[in-house]
Amino acid sequence: MMDIGRLSLSELSGKALAGEISAEEAARWFLTRAHEQQQINAFIKLDDEGALARARTLDSIDTEARASMRLFGVPIAIKDNICVAGETTTCGSRILQHFVSPYNATVVEKLISAGAVILGKTNLDEFAMGSSTETSFFGITRNPHDLDRSPGGSSGGSTAAVAAGCAPCALGTDTGGSIRQPASFCGVVGLKPTYGRVSRYGLVAFAPSFDQIGPITRNVRDAALMLEVIAGHDPRDSTSVNRPVPEFSKLLDGDLSGLKVGVIKEHVEGGLTPLVAKTVQDAMLALERLGVEIIPVSLPHLNYAVAVYYILGTGETSSNLLRYDGVRYGHRASSYSDLVDMYRKTRREGFGQEVKRRIILGTFVLSTGYYEAYYLKAQRVRTLIIQDLRTAFERVDMLMGPTSPQEAFKIGEKIEDPLTMYLSDIFTIPANLAGLPAISIPYNSEGNALPVGVQLIARSFDEAGMLRVARALESDNSQTGKE
Repeated sequence: MMDIGRLSLSELSGKALAGEISAEEAARWFLTRAHEQQQINAFIKLDDEGALARARTLDSIDTEARASMRLFGVPIAIKDNICVAGETTTCGSRILQHFVSPYNATVVEKLISAGAVILGKTNLDEFAMGSSTETSFFGITRNPHDLDRSPGGSSGGSTAAVAAGCAPCALGTDTGGSIRQPASFCGVVGLKPTYGRVSRYGLVAFAPSFDQIGPITRNVRDAALMLEVIAGHDPRDSTSVNRPVPEFSKLLDGDLSGLKVGVIKEHVEGGLTPLVAKTVQDAMLALERLGVEIIPVSLPHLNYAVAVYYILGTGETSSNLLRYDGVRYGHRASSYSDLVDMYRKTRREGFGQEVKRRIILGTFVLSTGYYEAYYLKAQRVRTLIIQDLRTAFERVDMLMGPTSPQEAFKIGEKIEDPLTMYLSDIFTIPANLAGLPAISIPYNSEGNALPVGVQLIARSFDEAGMLRVARALESDNSQTGKE
């Protein structure tokens, strides 16, 4: 019997196109698996009825019409801050618990046009604000490798779903590392595209100058295929860049000899767990075996990245979340004395502790008397960090290092210590500040008890080069028997 759960995206789509399996059979297989793994709590909602109806429709399409669909019959999970028409888009928050989206996000339209089947919406930290998927109104998501550990966040539901075999691929969002950090914790591939490469239309805004939608998959080739499908210019998103989308999945092979990869000294000189340090060292040795020259580089202003991110990100959060007031849509307090009281009670009831914390901090840094001292200064330091990265890329073709300073931590270990939790994204934030593409791939050294991810960061719009190096590392890891 065919093990549908082990097929790559191209294999799954190819067999569905050839009639070896039906789209309905594939959808039913993953839905069954997801129901069996409910203890992980990867999904806020599984859409059994809608997914099977969509699959049956695909199965009725003639052969000629199927041929142009890159993801024909491929089931996919969608993070629940991305709009799907007719489905709830909760952002993991009580305030949007019953909100039904009237339209599809651009990425969802592209997936549907490519023949994908949407399985359901995945869990996340509330409004994507977190690094552990513990702040969702719909409960904690657990790491499939160890149910006592966090899957990371905020795209923990999407990464857990892929890692547990409940979906062959998923969409996540990355504002400060929310695709890459959970991908590292769950042992899957997570890719943050260049800012502007993928449309944000239909993504519920957290911090729009940082937010990007990206794929979460089991291997690099699948990530390349997903990026081909969802990337491209969209006039409905003013930040979308109008430039051609390469066929990434056809550009993965090639000799790496002569390539220069920079290792960020500030990322590897301290603060790593022994397991992460050893894994990164093994990955560096692998690149050298592949003919890559490893060059130490320094980013002098990197120590300010987390502070800059949480000043600018919370400022944008404060502005974006003003719309949730109980007047137009979403939760409204059941009793109140006047309009202002309704605002207060609605937002007090509707938002969780972490979201409230970020709104308060963001309102503070934007307020009169503090804007120049905090927000404006943070924008200037952001520019310095971008300049540091540009200088580094004058010497090297790519940057490499750990995705996270540690492997998956225990659930509850950091939730009461916001600063420690914020530092979980210390290595992923720079790519968001500069809008650069970055990817986390699982790299398993001998003796790994838990997954560890290695991160690559490339120049703007060089996803093709980044994916090629990632694929070479993945292949070497497999051939040496460590995968």
